[in-house]
Amino acid sequence: MLSGSASPLSTFQLSVLFFLQLAFILMVCRAVGWMARRLGQPQVVSEMIAGVLMGPSVFGLLWPEGQKTLFPEASKPILFAASQVGLSLYMFLVGVEFRRDLFANKIRSATSVSLAGMIVPFLLGGLIGSWLLKHPGMFGERVSQLEATLYLGASMCITAFPMLARIIYERGLSGTSLGTLALAAGAIDDAAAWCVLAVVLASFGDSWTIAALAIGGGALYALVVLTAGRSFLSKLGDKVEASGDLTSQSFGLILMLVMLGSWITDFIGIYAVFGAFVLGVAMPRGKIAEILRGRMESMTVVFLLPLFFTFSGLNTRLDTVDSWGLWGIALVVLAAACIGKGGACYAAARIHGEDQRTSLAVGTLMNARGLMELIILNIGLQKGIIQPTLFSIMVIMAVVTTLMASPMFEWVYGRHARAKGILGPPAT
Repeated sequence: MLSGSASPLSTFQLSVLFFLQLAFILMVCRAVGWMARRLGQPQVVSEMIAGVLMGPSVFGLLWPEGQKTLFPEASKPILFAASQVGLSLYMFLVGVEFRRDLFANKIRSATSVSLAGMIVPFLLGGLIGSWLLKHPGMFGERVSQLEATLYLGASMCITAFPMLARIIYERGLSGTSLGTLALAAGAIDDAAAWCVLAVVLASFGDSWTIAALAIGGGALYALVVLTAGRSFLSKLGDKVEASGDLTSQSFGLILMLVMLGSWITDFIGIYAVFGAFVLGVAMPRGKIAEILRGRMESMTVVFLLPLFFTFSGLNTRLDTVDSWGLWGIALVVLAAACIGKGGACYAAARIHGEDQRTSLAVGTLMNARGLMELIILNIGLQKGIIQPTLFSIMVIMAVVTTLMASPMFEWVYGRHARAKGILGPPAT
C-alpha cells in the first residue's frame, strides 16, 4: 500500500499514509530536539533542521526509495494544509501573549529598529538579486531585473517572526521590554516584507490589483479586528472572568474566528499567519488568555507546528549547491544577511537609547530568518520566481542565521541578565 511507485495512491491510501508520516515527523523532531537541547539550541531550531533532514537532502540521499515512499509527491498538499492550521494557531497564541502596553511604550524604538532592519538588508538583497539574475539557474526565465531585486530584497529583510516569538518564550523573555521590542520590530518588518512580496507577485502575474488588495485589505482587516473585533471579544472575556471557565461553544467560536481571519489575510495576499496574529492581539488578557494557552499550546507547538518544517524540508535540495562557486554565493548571501539585518538593528537600538547588551540582543534576535523565510521562499519557488538552487542557498542562510540566534543571544545578553537576576531560567 505504501509503495505508490507503480500506480497513483488513492485518497484512502494517502490518508492512511498521513498517520505514518505524522509518527515519523514527531519521532525525528523529538530526537533532533533532544540533541539540540544538549547543544543549547531551542526546540524550534531543531525542528527546522529536522525538516531538512527528512527531505531529499539527507533522508533522500541516504535512502531515496524510502524517502519517496514515505513522502510521495501526492502527499504534499495534505502536509501543506495541516501545516497551515498549525501555523495559524501558533501565531494566534503569539498574539495572545503580545504585550500591547509594552508595545506602546516601545513604539519609537520598534519602528526605528524595524526600518533599519528592512532598509539595509533590502538594499543589499536587491544588489545580490540583480547580480544573481545574470547567473543561470537562479531565477525563473520570466523574472525581470526589478522583480529579482524586489524579491531577494524582501527575502533578505524578513524576520523569523514566529520563531522569534518562540525563542523569546523559550529563553524566558515573554512580557519583558526586550522581548516586546524585538517582537514589535519583527511584526512591522514582516508586514512590510509581505507588502513588497505582494508587489513582486503582482508584477509577476501582470496584476497590480493584487498588491492593492494585499496592502489595503490588510490595513482594513487590522483596523476592524483591533476596534470592533476587540470590543466583541472583550465581552467574551468578561463572561469568562465572571464564570471562571471558557465554554466549549465559546472556545469553538474563537477557533472559528482564527480560521476565518487566517482565510481573509491569505485570500487578500498577506498570508494566513498575520490574520491569526492580529486576532490574538485583539483578544482580552486575563483568565480567557490563560485558558486558551492551556488548551492550545502543547497540541499546537508539539504536534502541528513541526509539519511546516517537514513540508519546507521536502522542497530543499542541498545537492543542487554542488560547486565552489555556488558555495561562494551562499557565503556572500549569508554575510549580507547578517551585516544588513543584525548590524542595522543593533545600530538603530543604540541610537534610540538602548544599552549595549540590549542592542546586541535585539540585533541577534532580529537576524534570525527561520520560519517566515521558509514561507517566502516556498512561495517564490511555487510561483517560479526562483529556482531550486537559489531556494537551497536561501534555506542555508535561513538555517544558519537561526542557528546563530540562540547561542549569540546567550553570549551577549542571557548569561549576564541571569547573573543579575533580570532574566529567569529558560523555559523547558
